[in-house]
Amino acid sequence: MPLIEIRISTGVGVADTQLAAFDAALYEAGIGDVNLLPLSSVIPPGADVVQKQPDLTGTEWGDRLYVVLAEQTATTVGQEAWAGIGWIQEPEGRRRGLFVEHHGASEAEVEDLIHASLGSMREYRPEVFGPVRSVLRGGRCTGRPVSALVAATYQSQPW
Repeated sequence: MPLIEIRISTGVGVADTQLAAFDAALYEAGIGDVNLLPLSSVIPPGADVVQKQPDLTGTEWGDRLYVVLAEQTATTVGQEAWAGIGWIQEPEGRRRGLFVEHHGASEAEVEDLIHASLGSMREYRPEVFGPVRSVLRGGRCTGRPVSALVAATYQSQPW
């Protein structure tokens, strides 16, 4: 079966509005000029999950990009915004797996939620999954809204 590369990228943006901060974070993550189509959190067979910028070679402005996305925004000075994606996969063979996306006000909160969710989700499935892996990103509001995000990008499609 062919290998699918799912790329995990992160971004933090600061701007005058929450929406503009989110857009700046998308841009830093390498996905600011495409339309995002959210997916549920199932990793297909044969997937290789890697942390690097998405490869949008051949992608045009406004094309569709399939993603699993975690995002958090903070607007109060001193408040933190954290986002994270965690995943488990079968260690060998089919490499099927599960993603979870969480957000919160601290790195520890998001990491705890990722581990709790994946721990529960593996309990009622017959598959044997490897250890929890995760990528988190955060930022602190210093006056203007801050947005932090983590994106797992699958593939793009033209219209």
